[in-house]
Amino acid sequence: MDTPEAAAGITRRRALTVAGGVVAGASLAAHAFPAFGAESQAADAIVVGHGLAGLVATAELAAAGRKVLLLDQEPEASIGGQAFWSFGGLFFVNSDEQRLMGVKDTYDLAWQDWQGTAGFDRGIDDPAGQDYWAHKWAKAYVEFASGEKRSWLAGLGVQWFPIVGWAERGGGLATGHGNSVPRFHVTWGTGPAVVEPFEKKVRAAVDAGKVTFRFRHRVDEIVTTGGVVTGVRGAILEPSSAARGKPSSRTVVGDFELRAPVVVVTSGGIGANHDLVRRNWPARMGTPPKSMVTGVPAHVDGRMLAITEKAGGRIVNPDRMWHYTEGLRNYDPIWPGHGIRILPGPSSMWFDARGKRFDAPDIPGYDTLHTLKTIADSGYDYSWFVTTQKIIAKEFALSGSEQNPDLTNKNVWQLLSRIWQTPEPIEKFKNKGEDFVVATTLTDLVAGMNKLTGTSLIDLADLKRQIEARDREIDNAYTKDVQVMGIRNALNYTGDSLSRTASIHRILDSGAGPLIAVRLNVLTRKTLGGLQTDLSGRVLDSSGNPVPGLYAAGEVAGFGGGGVHGYRSLEGTFLGGCLFSGRQAGRAAAAATAT
Repeated sequence: MDTPEAAAGITRRRALTVAGGVVAGASLAAHAFPAFGAESQAADAIVVGHGLAGLVATAELAAAGRKVLLLDQEPEASIGGQAFWSFGGLFFVNSDEQRLMGVKDTYDLAWQDWQGTAGFDRGIDDPAGQDYWAHKWAKAYVEFASGEKRSWLAGLGVQWFPIVGWAERGGGLATGHGNSVPRFHVTWGTGPAVVEPFEKKVRAAVDAGKVTFRFRHRVDEIVTTGGVVTGVRGAILEPSSAARGKPSSRTVVGDFELRAPVVVVTSGGIGANHDLVRRNWPARMGTPPKSMVTGVPAHVDGRMLAITEKAGGRIVNPDRMWHYTEGLRNYDPIWPGHGIRILPGPSSMWFDARGKRFDAPDIPGYDTLHTLKTIADSGYDYSWFVTTQKIIAKEFALSGSEQNPDLTNKNVWQLLSRIWQTPEPIEKFKNKGEDFVVATTLTDLVAGMNKLTGTSLIDLADLKRQIEARDREIDNAYTKDVQVMGIRNALNYTGDSLSRTASIHRILDSGAGPLIAVRLNVLTRKTLGGLQTDLSGRVLDSSGNPVPGLYAAGEVAGFGGGGVHGYRSLEGTFLGGCLFSGRQAGRAAAAATAT
Protein backbone atom coordinates (compact mmCIF):
# COMPACT_ATOMS: atom_id res chain seq x y z
CA MET A 1 0.00 0.00 0.00
CA ASP A 2 3.06 2.28 0.23
CA THR A 3 3.53 4.89 -2.46
CA PRO A 4 6.92 5.13 -4.26
CA GLU A 5 7.58 8.21 -2.18
CA ALA A 6 6.89 6.27 1.02
CA ALA A 7 9.19 3.49 -0.10
CA ALA A 8 11.87 6.05 -0.81
CA GLY A 9 11.27 7.46 2.65
CA ILE A 10 11.96 4.08 4.15
CA THR A 11 15.21 3.85 2.22
CA ARG A 12 16.33 7.28 3.41
CA ARG A 13 15.26 6.45 6.93
CA ARG A 14 17.18 3.19 6.83
CA ALA A 15 20.28 5.09 5.81
CA LEU A 16 19.78 7.50 8.68
CA THR A 17 19.28 4.57 11.02
CA VAL A 18 22.58 3.03 10.01
CA ALA A 19 24.36 6.37 10.34
CA GLY A 20 22.71 6.95 13.69
CA GLY A 21 23.84 3.53 14.80
CA VAL A 22 27.48 4.50 14.26
CA VAL A 23 27.05 7.57 16.46
CA ALA A 24 25.01 5.62 18.98
CA GLY A 25 27.61 2.87 19.14
CA ALA A 26 30.29 5.30 20.21
CA SER A 27 28.17 7.14 22.75
CA LEU A 28 26.44 4.12 24.28
CA ALA A 29 29.42 1.83 24.52
CA ALA A 30 30.21 3.26 27.91
CA HIS A 31 26.72 2.46 29.25
CA ALA A 32 26.33 -0.62 31.41
CA PHE A 33 23.60 -3.11 30.52
CA PRO A 34 24.01 -5.56 33.39
CA ALA A 35 21.31 -8.07 32.49
CA PHE A 36 20.34 -7.08 28.99
CA GLY A 37 23.30 -5.51 27.18
CA ALA A 38 24.28 -7.96 24.48
CA GLU A 39 20.74 -9.12 23.89
CA SER A 40 19.32 -5.60 23.60
CA GLN A 41 21.91 -4.58 20.99
CA ALA A 42 21.03 -7.62 18.90
CA ALA A 43 17.31 -6.74 18.62
CA ASP A 44 16.00 -5.53 15.29
CA ALA A 45 12.95 -3.89 16.83
CA ILE A 46 11.40 -2.95 20.15
CA VAL A 47 7.61 -3.01 20.46
CA VAL A 48 6.16 -1.06 23.40
CA GLY A 49 2.81 -2.50 24.46
CA HIS A 50 1.57 -6.09 24.36
CA GLY A 51 -2.05 -5.31 23.45
CA LEU A 52 -3.61 -6.40 20.17
CA ALA A 53 -1.77 -3.91 17.94
CA GLY A 54 1.53 -4.80 19.61
CA LEU A 55 0.95 -8.52 19.17
CA VAL A 56 0.07 -8.08 15.50
CA ALA A 57 3.11 -5.87 14.82
CA THR A 58 5.39 -8.29 16.68
CA ALA A 59 3.98 -11.27 14.79
CA GLU A 60 4.65 -9.53 11.47
CA LEU A 61 8.20 -8.61 12.46
CA ALA A 62 8.94 -12.12 13.65
CA ALA A 63 7.42 -13.66 10.52
CA ALA A 64 9.90 -11.60 8.51
CA GLY A 65 12.75 -13.05 10.58
CA ARG A 66 13.37 -10.02 12.79
CA LYS A 67 14.38 -10.29 16.43
CA VAL A 68 11.95 -8.37 18.62
CA LEU A 69 11.82 -7.22 22.24
CA LEU A 70 8.18 -6.90 23.33
CA LEU A 71 7.86 -4.62 26.39
CA ASP A 72 4.97 -3.83 28.67
CA GLN A 73 4.65 -2.33 32.13
CA GLU A 74 2.06 -4.95 33.07
CA PRO A 75 2.65 -8.60 34.03
CA GLU A 76 2.20 -11.49 31.64
CA ALA A 77 -1.41 -12.00 32.79
CA SER A 78 -2.49 -8.90 30.85
CA ILE A 79 -1.28 -9.91 27.37
CA GLY A 80 -3.85 -8.78 24.84
CA GLY A 81 -4.62 -5.58 26.71
CA GLN A 82 -8.07 -4.08 26.35
CA ALA A 83 -8.88 -6.22 23.32
CA PHE A 84 -9.15 -9.26 25.60
CA TRP A 85 -12.00 -7.58 27.51
CA SER A 86 -13.89 -6.54 24.39
CA PHE A 87 -17.11 -7.87 22.92
CA GLY A 88 -15.11 -8.80 19.84
CA GLY A 89 -17.08 -6.70 17.38
CA LEU A 90 -15.56 -6.26 13.91
CA PHE A 91 -16.65 -4.10 10.99
CA PHE A 92 -16.90 -5.95 7.67
CA VAL A 93 -18.38 -4.84 4.37
CA ASN A 94 -20.27 -7.26 2.09
CA SER A 95 -19.44 -10.23 4.29
CA ASP A 96 -20.80 -13.76 4.10
CA GLU A 97 -22.73 -13.08 7.29
CA GLN A 98 -24.33 -9.93 5.86
CA ARG A 99 -25.43 -11.77 2.74
CA LEU A 100 -26.88 -14.55 4.90
CA MET A 101 -28.99 -11.91 6.67
CA GLY A 102 -30.12 -10.43 3.35
CA VAL A 103 -28.02 -7.28 3.83
CA LYS A 104 -26.76 -5.59 0.67
CA ASP A 105 -23.54 -3.74 1.35
CA THR A 106 -20.83 -2.27 -0.85
CA TYR A 107 -17.56 -0.39 -0.52
CA ASP A 108 -19.23 2.74 -1.89
CA LEU A 109 -21.97 2.64 0.73
CA ALA A 110 -19.50 1.99 3.54
CA TRP A 111 -17.19 4.80 2.41
CA GLN A 112 -20.19 7.13 2.19
CA ASP A 113 -21.11 6.20 5.77
CA TRP A 114 -17.53 6.55 7.02
CA GLN A 115 -17.10 10.03 5.55
CA GLY A 116 -20.49 11.20 6.83
CA THR A 117 -19.62 9.87 10.27
CA ALA A 118 -16.01 11.04 10.48
CA GLY A 119 -16.66 14.60 9.36
CA PHE A 120 -13.01 15.14 8.44
CA ASP A 121 -12.48 18.91 8.39
CA ARG A 122 -8.86 19.55 9.36
CA GLY A 123 -6.93 19.68 6.12
CA ILE A 124 -7.50 16.42 4.27
CA ASP A 125 -5.83 17.97 1.21
CA ASP A 126 -3.05 19.68 3.15
CA PRO A 127 0.00 17.52 4.01
CA ALA A 128 0.32 19.59 7.20
CA GLY A 129 -3.34 19.03 8.13
CA GLN A 130 -4.33 16.98 11.14
CA ASP A 131 -6.73 14.95 8.99
CA TYR A 132 -4.46 14.51 5.98
CA TRP A 133 -3.17 11.06 6.94
CA ALA A 134 -6.29 10.17 8.94
CA HIS A 135 -8.36 10.49 5.76
CA LYS A 136 -5.91 8.31 3.82
CA TRP A 137 -5.98 5.71 6.60
CA ALA A 138 -9.78 5.76 6.62
CA LYS A 139 -10.00 5.06 2.91
CA ALA A 140 -7.41 2.30 3.19
CA TYR A 141 -9.23 0.78 6.15
CA VAL A 142 -12.63 0.70 4.41
CA GLU A 143 -10.91 -0.98 1.45
CA PHE A 144 -9.40 -3.49 3.90
CA ALA A 145 -12.79 -4.12 5.56
CA SER A 146 -14.36 -4.57 2.12
CA GLY A 147 -11.60 -6.87 0.92
CA GLU A 148 -9.08 -9.14 2.60
CA LYS A 149 -9.83 -8.41 6.25
CA ARG A 150 -12.35 -11.21 6.71
CA SER A 151 -10.45 -13.83 4.69
CA TRP A 152 -7.19 -12.94 6.45
CA LEU A 153 -8.74 -13.45 9.89
CA ALA A 154 -10.73 -16.51 8.82
CA GLY A 155 -7.45 -18.01 7.63
CA LEU A 156 -6.19 -17.61 11.20
CA GLY A 157 -9.20 -19.53 12.52
CA VAL A 158 -11.39 -16.60 13.59
CA GLN A 159 -15.15 -17.13 13.23
CA TRP A 160 -18.19 -14.93 13.74
CA PHE A 161 -21.71 -15.21 15.12
CA PRO A 162 -23.94 -15.38 12.05
CA ILE A 163 -26.35 -12.59 13.06
CA VAL A 164 -24.86 -9.21 12.17
CA GLY A 165 -25.51 -6.36 14.62
CA TRP A 166 -26.62 -2.86 13.66
CA ALA A 167 -24.72 -0.30 15.71
CA GLU A 168 -24.67 3.51 15.37
CA ARG A 169 -27.73 3.76 13.13
CA GLY A 170 -27.40 7.51 12.76
CA GLY A 171 -30.98 8.64 12.46
CA GLY A 172 -30.21 11.44 10.01
CA LEU A 173 -29.68 11.77 6.28
CA ALA A 174 -28.04 9.23 3.99
CA THR A 175 -24.88 11.33 3.82
CA GLY A 176 -24.71 11.90 7.59
CA HIS A 177 -23.58 9.86 10.55
CA GLY A 178 -24.29 6.19 10.98
CA ASN A 179 -24.31 2.74 9.43
CA SER A 180 -26.83 2.49 6.61
CA VAL A 181 -26.86 -1.28 7.11
CA PRO A 182 -25.81 -3.74 9.84
CA ARG A 183 -22.02 -4.26 9.90
CA PHE A 184 -21.19 -5.25 13.51
CA HIS A 185 -19.86 -8.82 13.44
CA VAL A 186 -19.44 -10.41 16.89
CA THR A 187 -16.48 -12.77 17.03
CA TRP A 188 -17.29 -16.31 18.16
CA GLY A 189 -15.27 -16.32 21.37
CA THR A 190 -15.45 -12.47 21.72
CA GLY A 191 -12.28 -10.46 22.37
CA PRO A 192 -10.09 -13.37 23.53
CA ALA A 193 -10.69 -15.12 20.21
CA VAL A 194 -9.45 -12.05 18.32
CA VAL A 195 -6.30 -11.92 20.45
CA GLU A 196 -5.63 -15.67 20.40
CA PRO A 197 -4.14 -16.24 16.93
CA PHE A 198 -1.69 -13.38 17.31
CA GLU A 199 -0.68 -14.35 20.82
CA LYS A 200 -0.03 -17.86 19.52
CA LYS A 201 2.14 -16.51 16.73
CA VAL A 202 4.16 -14.41 19.16
CA ARG A 203 4.61 -17.24 21.65
CA ALA A 204 5.76 -19.52 18.84
CA ALA A 205 8.25 -16.82 17.89
CA VAL A 206 9.44 -16.73 21.51
CA ASP A 207 10.05 -20.47 21.34
CA ALA A 208 11.95 -19.96 18.08
CA GLY A 209 14.16 -17.32 19.65
CA LYS A 210 12.77 -14.46 17.54
CA VAL A 211 10.83 -12.65 20.29
CA THR A 212 11.69 -11.90 23.90
CA PHE A 213 9.05 -10.68 26.34
CA ARG A 214 10.01 -7.92 28.76
CA PHE A 215 7.14 -7.79 31.22
CA ARG A 216 7.17 -5.14 33.97
CA HIS A 217 9.34 -2.88 31.80
CA ARG A 218 7.89 0.65 31.89
CA VAL A 219 9.27 2.84 29.13
CA ASP A 220 10.00 6.37 30.33
CA GLU A 221 11.96 7.63 27.35
CA ILE A 222 12.45 6.89 23.68
CA VAL A 223 16.16 7.34 23.07
CA THR A 224 17.28 9.29 20.02
CA THR A 225 20.82 9.88 18.80
CA GLY A 226 21.43 12.50 16.15
CA GLY A 227 17.70 12.68 15.48
CA VAL A 228 17.44 8.90 14.96
CA VAL A 229 15.60 6.57 17.34
CA THR A 230 18.09 4.12 18.82
CA GLY A 231 16.14 2.48 21.66
CA VAL A 232 14.26 3.03 24.89
CA ARG A 233 15.02 3.40 28.55
CA GLY A 234 12.88 3.18 31.63
CA ALA A 235 12.12 1.47 34.92
CA ILE A 236 11.82 -2.18 35.86
CA LEU A 237 8.81 -2.67 38.11
CA GLU A 238 8.71 -5.29 40.82
CA PRO A 239 7.19 -8.65 39.88
CA SER A 240 3.42 -8.75 40.18
CA SER A 241 0.94 -11.58 40.54
CA ALA A 242 -1.99 -9.25 39.76
CA ALA A 243 -4.72 -10.99 37.79
CA ARG A 244 -5.65 -9.73 34.34
CA GLY A 245 -7.13 -6.26 34.56
CA LYS A 246 -6.27 -5.76 38.22
CA PRO A 247 -3.99 -2.84 39.12
CA SER A 248 -0.36 -3.87 39.46
CA SER A 249 2.39 -2.41 41.64
CA ARG A 250 4.34 0.60 40.44
CA THR A 251 7.29 -0.02 42.75
CA VAL A 252 10.54 0.41 40.83
CA VAL A 253 13.29 -2.16 41.44
CA GLY A 254 15.73 -1.21 38.71
CA ASP A 255 16.20 0.52 35.40
CA PHE A 256 16.98 -0.54 31.87
CA GLU A 257 18.14 0.70 28.51
CA LEU A 258 17.53 -1.35 25.40
CA ARG A 259 18.73 -0.63 21.89
CA ALA A 260 17.28 -1.33 18.47
CA PRO A 261 17.06 0.56 15.18
CA VAL A 262 13.25 0.51 15.27
CA VAL A 263 10.76 1.26 18.06
CA VAL A 264 7.05 0.58 17.52
CA VAL A 265 4.73 2.25 20.04
CA THR A 266 1.46 0.35 20.61
CA SER A 267 0.61 1.47 24.13
CA GLY A 268 -3.11 2.25 23.89
CA GLY A 269 -5.12 5.30 24.86
CA ILE A 270 -6.05 7.47 27.83
CA GLY A 271 -9.37 6.03 29.01
CA ALA A 272 -8.32 5.22 32.58
CA ASN A 273 -6.74 8.64 33.10
CA HIS A 274 -9.77 10.81 33.87
CA ASP A 275 -7.62 13.88 34.38
CA LEU A 276 -6.23 13.50 30.87
CA VAL A 277 -9.71 12.83 29.49
CA ARG A 278 -11.00 16.05 31.03
CA ARG A 279 -7.93 18.00 29.91
CA ASN A 280 -8.58 17.00 26.30
CA TRP A 281 -12.37 17.27 26.51
CA PRO A 282 -13.54 19.47 23.60
CA ALA A 283 -15.51 22.65 24.29
CA ARG A 284 -17.97 21.61 21.58
CA MET A 285 -19.04 18.73 23.83
CA GLY A 286 -19.89 20.94 26.78
CA THR A 287 -18.51 20.64 30.30
CA PRO A 288 -16.72 17.34 31.01
CA PRO A 289 -18.56 15.14 33.50
CA LYS A 290 -17.47 15.39 37.11
CA SER A 291 -18.30 11.74 37.57
CA MET A 292 -17.53 8.98 35.08
CA VAL A 293 -17.12 5.23 35.22
CA THR A 294 -14.07 3.63 33.62
CA GLY A 295 -14.29 1.25 30.69
CA VAL A 296 -10.63 0.20 30.64
CA PRO A 297 -8.08 -1.10 33.17
CA ALA A 298 -5.93 1.34 35.14
CA HIS A 299 -2.84 0.77 32.98
CA VAL A 300 -4.54 2.51 30.03
CA ASP A 301 -2.96 5.73 31.19
CA GLY A 302 -1.81 7.54 28.04
CA ARG A 303 1.80 7.89 29.27
CA MET A 304 3.41 7.01 25.96
CA LEU A 305 1.73 9.84 24.07
CA ALA A 306 3.78 12.53 25.83
CA ILE A 307 6.90 10.32 25.83
CA THR A 308 6.66 9.81 22.07
CA GLU A 309 5.92 13.47 21.51
CA LYS A 310 9.12 14.33 23.38
CA ALA A 311 11.01 12.08 20.97
CA GLY A 312 9.72 14.17 18.07
CA GLY A 313 6.32 12.66 17.27
CA ARG A 314 3.37 14.87 16.45
CA ILE A 315 0.07 14.45 18.31
CA VAL A 316 -3.02 15.44 16.33
CA ASN A 317 -6.74 15.58 17.10
CA PRO A 318 -6.31 15.16 20.88
CA ASP A 319 -9.82 16.56 21.42
CA ARG A 320 -11.46 13.67 19.59
CA MET A 321 -12.51 10.81 21.81
CA TRP A 322 -15.20 8.16 22.09
CA HIS A 323 -16.95 7.69 25.41
CA TYR A 324 -20.20 5.84 25.93
CA THR A 325 -23.41 7.12 27.44
CA GLU A 326 -24.88 3.85 28.73
CA GLY A 327 -22.39 2.94 31.47
CA LEU A 328 -23.24 0.87 34.56
CA ARG A 329 -21.24 0.69 37.75
CA ASN A 330 -19.98 -2.86 37.95
CA TYR A 331 -21.25 -4.56 41.11
CA ASP A 332 -18.21 -6.87 40.90
CA PRO A 333 -15.39 -4.60 39.68
CA ILE A 334 -12.09 -5.82 38.29
CA TRP A 335 -10.33 -2.45 37.93
CA PRO A 336 -10.92 0.86 39.75
CA GLY A 337 -14.21 2.53 38.82
CA HIS A 338 -15.02 -0.41 36.56
CA GLY A 339 -17.92 0.37 34.27
CA ILE A 340 -19.83 -1.88 31.89
CA ARG A 341 -21.66 -0.59 28.86
CA ILE A 342 -25.16 -1.60 27.86
CA LEU A 343 -25.35 -2.28 24.13
CA PRO A 344 -29.04 -1.44 23.78
CA GLY A 345 -31.66 -2.33 21.23
CA PRO A 346 -33.94 0.46 19.99
CA SER A 347 -36.95 0.26 22.32
CA SER A 348 -36.07 1.70 25.76
CA MET A 349 -37.25 5.27 26.34
CA TRP A 350 -34.39 7.65 27.11
CA PHE A 351 -34.73 10.57 29.52
CA ASP A 352 -32.38 13.15 30.98
CA ALA A 353 -31.80 13.46 34.73
CA ARG A 354 -34.93 15.61 35.10
CA GLY A 355 -37.13 13.16 33.24
CA LYS A 356 -37.33 14.96 29.87
CA ARG A 357 -37.40 12.56 26.95
CA PHE A 358 -34.52 12.85 24.49
CA ASP A 359 -35.29 13.80 20.91
CA ALA A 360 -33.80 12.28 17.76
CA PRO A 361 -31.04 11.28 17.18
CA ASP A 362 -30.65 10.57 20.91
CA ILE A 363 -32.27 7.16 20.65
CA PRO A 364 -30.63 3.96 21.93
CA GLY A 365 -28.06 2.74 19.44
CA TYR A 366 -28.22 5.72 17.06
CA ASP A 367 -25.65 8.46 17.75
CA THR A 368 -23.34 8.06 20.74
CA LEU A 369 -21.50 11.35 20.41
CA HIS A 370 -24.60 13.48 19.92
CA THR A 371 -26.21 11.90 22.96
CA LEU A 372 -23.05 12.50 24.99
CA LYS A 373 -23.29 16.20 24.21
CA THR A 374 -27.00 16.24 25.06
CA ILE A 375 -26.24 14.74 28.45
CA ALA A 376 -23.41 17.22 29.07
CA ASP A 377 -25.72 20.09 28.11
CA SER A 378 -28.35 18.87 30.58
CA GLY A 379 -26.12 19.92 33.49
CA TYR A 380 -26.02 16.39 34.92
CA ASP A 381 -23.62 13.48 34.48
CA TYR A 382 -26.24 10.79 34.02
CA SER A 383 -29.45 9.93 32.19
CA TRP A 384 -32.18 7.26 32.41
CA PHE A 385 -33.58 4.38 30.42
CA VAL A 386 -37.19 3.60 31.27
CA THR A 387 -37.97 0.16 29.94
CA THR A 388 -39.61 -3.20 30.60
CA GLN A 389 -38.51 -6.72 31.43
CA LYS A 390 -39.64 -7.78 27.96
CA ILE A 391 -37.29 -5.23 26.41
CA ILE A 392 -34.20 -5.93 28.51
CA ALA A 393 -34.65 -9.70 28.06
CA LYS A 394 -34.11 -9.39 24.31
CA GLU A 395 -32.46 -6.03 23.72
CA PHE A 396 -29.85 -5.59 26.45
CA ALA A 397 -26.35 -6.88 25.85
CA LEU A 398 -23.37 -5.98 28.01
CA SER A 399 -19.97 -5.06 26.65
CA GLY A 400 -17.05 -7.21 27.63
CA SER A 401 -15.94 -10.77 27.13
CA GLU A 402 -16.57 -11.60 30.79
CA GLN A 403 -20.19 -10.43 30.52
CA ASN A 404 -20.96 -12.80 27.64
CA PRO A 405 -19.91 -16.27 28.82
CA ASP A 406 -21.99 -18.00 26.15
CA LEU A 407 -20.22 -16.25 23.27
CA THR A 408 -16.81 -16.14 24.95
CA ASN A 409 -16.87 -19.83 25.88
CA LYS A 410 -18.48 -20.78 22.56
CA ASN A 411 -21.35 -22.46 24.40
CA VAL A 412 -24.11 -22.97 21.85
CA TRP A 413 -26.68 -24.27 24.37
CA GLN A 414 -26.15 -21.32 26.68
CA LEU A 415 -26.43 -18.98 23.70
CA LEU A 416 -29.70 -20.54 22.58
CA SER A 417 -31.11 -20.08 26.08
CA ARG A 418 -31.35 -16.35 25.33
CA ILE A 419 -34.44 -17.23 23.28
CA TRP A 420 -36.52 -18.12 26.35
CA GLN A 421 -34.84 -16.31 29.23
CA THR A 422 -33.06 -13.10 30.12
CA PRO A 423 -29.29 -13.69 29.97
CA GLU A 424 -27.86 -14.34 33.44
CA PRO A 425 -25.38 -11.41 33.38
CA ILE A 426 -28.27 -9.01 32.68
CA GLU A 427 -30.32 -10.46 35.54
CA LYS A 428 -27.36 -10.17 37.88
CA PHE A 429 -26.93 -6.50 37.08
CA LYS A 430 -30.65 -5.94 37.47
CA ASN A 431 -30.65 -7.58 40.89
CA LYS A 432 -27.25 -6.48 42.21
CA GLY A 433 -26.30 -3.37 40.26
CA GLU A 434 -26.79 -0.05 42.00
CA ASP A 435 -28.06 1.64 38.82
CA PHE A 436 -31.26 -0.43 38.44
CA VAL A 437 -34.72 0.37 39.82
CA VAL A 438 -37.41 -2.28 39.40
CA ALA A 439 -41.11 -1.71 40.21
CA THR A 440 -44.55 -2.96 39.28
CA THR A 441 -46.09 0.52 39.05
CA LEU A 442 -44.89 3.78 37.58
CA THR A 443 -45.49 5.49 40.92
CA ASP A 444 -43.11 3.14 42.66
CA LEU A 445 -40.61 3.37 39.81
CA VAL A 446 -40.42 7.18 40.05
CA ALA A 447 -40.07 6.97 43.83
CA GLY A 448 -37.17 4.55 43.37
CA MET A 449 -35.47 6.74 40.77
CA ASN A 450 -35.59 9.78 43.03
CA LYS A 451 -34.40 7.75 46.00
CA LEU A 452 -31.45 6.41 44.03
CA THR A 453 -30.23 9.90 43.15
CA GLY A 454 -31.24 11.54 46.42
CA THR A 455 -33.30 14.11 44.53
CA SER A 456 -36.87 14.85 43.51
CA LEU A 457 -35.99 15.60 39.89
CA ILE A 458 -38.39 13.12 38.31
CA ASP A 459 -42.02 14.27 38.32
CA LEU A 460 -44.49 11.38 38.20
CA ALA A 461 -47.20 13.19 36.24
CA ASP A 462 -44.78 14.49 33.62
CA LEU A 463 -43.06 11.14 33.12
CA LYS A 464 -46.42 9.42 32.82
CA ARG A 465 -47.58 11.95 30.22
CA GLN A 466 -44.55 11.31 28.02
CA ILE A 467 -44.74 7.51 28.28
CA GLU A 468 -48.47 7.44 27.54
CA ALA A 469 -47.95 9.70 24.52
CA ARG A 470 -45.37 7.28 23.15
CA ASP A 471 -47.59 4.29 23.91
CA ARG A 472 -50.46 5.76 21.84
CA GLU A 473 -48.17 5.82 18.79
CA ILE A 474 -47.93 2.04 18.52
CA ASP A 475 -51.62 1.45 17.76
CA ASN A 476 -50.99 1.90 14.03
CA ALA A 477 -48.40 0.56 11.63
CA TYR A 478 -47.35 4.16 10.97
CA THR A 479 -46.40 6.94 13.32
CA LYS A 480 -44.79 10.37 13.71
CA ASP A 481 -42.63 9.20 16.65
CA VAL A 482 -39.09 8.75 15.33
CA GLN A 483 -38.19 6.10 17.88
CA VAL A 484 -41.27 4.04 17.08
CA MET A 485 -40.34 4.34 13.40
CA GLY A 486 -36.90 3.04 14.31
CA ILE A 487 -38.31 0.06 16.19
CA ARG A 488 -40.41 -0.91 13.18
CA ASN A 489 -37.38 -0.44 10.93
CA ALA A 490 -35.37 -2.74 13.21
CA LEU A 491 -38.08 -5.39 13.20
CA ASN A 492 -37.93 -5.33 9.42
CA TYR A 493 -34.33 -6.59 9.61
CA THR A 494 -34.15 -10.34 10.22
CA GLY A 495 -31.13 -10.10 12.50
CA ASP A 496 -32.80 -7.59 14.83
CA SER A 497 -36.14 -9.37 14.89
CA LEU A 498 -34.41 -12.64 15.79
CA SER A 499 -32.12 -11.44 18.54
CA ARG A 500 -32.02 -7.70 19.26
CA THR A 501 -35.49 -6.13 19.15
CA ALA A 502 -38.48 -6.96 21.32
CA SER A 503 -41.89 -7.05 19.70
CA ILE A 504 -43.35 -3.57 19.89
CA HIS A 505 -45.54 -3.00 22.94
CA ARG A 506 -46.69 -0.33 25.36
CA ILE A 507 -44.19 0.51 28.06
CA LEU A 508 -47.06 0.61 30.56
CA ASP A 509 -48.41 -2.78 29.49
CA SER A 510 -48.42 -4.77 32.74
CA GLY A 511 -47.87 -7.97 30.79
CA ALA A 512 -44.47 -6.72 29.65
CA GLY A 513 -43.33 -5.80 33.17
CA PRO A 514 -42.03 -5.23 35.63
CA LEU A 515 -41.04 -1.66 34.83
CA ILE A 516 -37.32 -0.96 34.99
CA ALA A 517 -35.38 2.29 35.18
CA VAL A 518 -31.63 2.24 34.57
CA ARG A 519 -29.38 5.12 35.56
CA LEU A 520 -26.82 5.53 32.81
CA ASN A 521 -23.37 6.95 33.51
CA VAL A 522 -20.77 8.31 31.11
CA LEU A 523 -18.19 5.57 30.56
CA THR A 524 -14.68 6.39 29.35
CA ARG A 525 -13.33 4.27 26.54
CA LYS A 526 -11.43 5.27 23.39
CA THR A 527 -8.96 7.90 22.22
CA LEU A 528 -9.72 8.86 18.61
CA GLY A 529 -6.75 11.19 18.10
CA GLY A 530 -3.09 10.43 18.70
CA LEU A 531 0.29 10.15 17.04
CA GLN A 532 0.18 11.08 13.39
CA THR A 533 1.46 8.29 11.16
CA ASP A 534 1.78 7.72 7.43
CA LEU A 535 0.39 4.60 5.78
CA SER A 536 3.49 2.66 6.84
CA GLY A 537 2.85 3.48 10.48
CA ARG A 538 5.88 5.78 10.64
CA VAL A 539 5.44 8.49 13.27
CA LEU A 540 5.64 11.96 11.74
CA ASP A 541 7.13 15.08 13.27
CA SER A 542 5.66 18.59 13.33
CA SER A 543 6.99 19.21 9.81
CA GLY A 544 5.32 16.10 8.44
CA ASN A 545 8.56 14.12 8.10
CA PRO A 546 9.01 10.61 9.54
CA VAL A 547 10.95 10.40 12.80
CA PRO A 548 13.68 7.95 11.75
CA GLY A 549 13.16 4.55 13.37
CA LEU A 550 9.83 5.41 15.09
CA TYR A 551 6.50 3.70 14.36
CA ALA A 552 3.11 3.58 16.09
CA ALA A 553 -0.08 1.56 15.78
CA GLY A 554 -3.39 1.03 17.51
CA GLU A 555 -5.14 3.48 19.78
CA VAL A 556 -2.02 5.53 20.55
CA ALA A 557 -2.02 6.45 16.84
CA GLY A 558 -5.74 7.11 16.67
CA PHE A 559 -6.03 3.62 15.17
CA GLY A 560 -4.08 4.96 12.19
CA GLY A 561 -2.93 8.34 10.98
CA GLY A 562 -3.73 10.09 14.24
CA GLY A 563 -7.47 9.74 13.88
CA VAL A 564 -8.86 7.29 11.32
CA HIS A 565 -12.38 7.74 12.74
CA GLY A 566 -12.51 11.51 12.58
CA TYR A 567 -15.08 12.72 15.10
CA ARG A 568 -17.19 9.56 15.34
CA SER A 569 -16.99 5.81 15.03
CA LEU A 570 -19.17 3.38 13.11
CA GLU A 571 -18.36 0.75 15.79
CA GLY A 572 -16.61 -2.55 15.27
CA THR A 573 -13.68 -0.47 14.06
CA PHE A 574 -11.47 -0.27 17.17
CA LEU A 575 -10.25 -3.86 17.18
CA GLY A 576 -10.09 -3.68 13.40
CA GLY A 577 -8.04 -0.51 13.62
CA CYS A 578 -5.56 -2.26 15.91
CA LEU A 579 -5.34 -5.21 13.53
CA PHE A 580 -4.86 -3.10 10.41
CA SER A 581 -2.47 -0.51 11.82
CA GLY A 582 -0.47 -3.15 13.71
CA ARG A 583 -0.08 -5.15 10.51
CA GLN A 584 0.92 -2.08 8.50
CA ALA A 585 3.50 -0.93 11.04
CA GLY A 586 4.90 -4.42 11.59
CA ARG A 587 5.36 -5.08 7.89
CA ALA A 588 6.87 -1.67 7.21
CA ALA A 589 9.26 -1.94 10.18
CA ALA A 590 10.30 -5.38 8.98
CA ALA A 591 11.04 -4.00 5.51
CA ALA A 592 12.99 -1.09 6.99
CA THR A 593 15.24 -3.42 8.96
CA ALA A 594 15.95 -5.80 6.08
CA THR A 595 19.64 -6.39 5.47
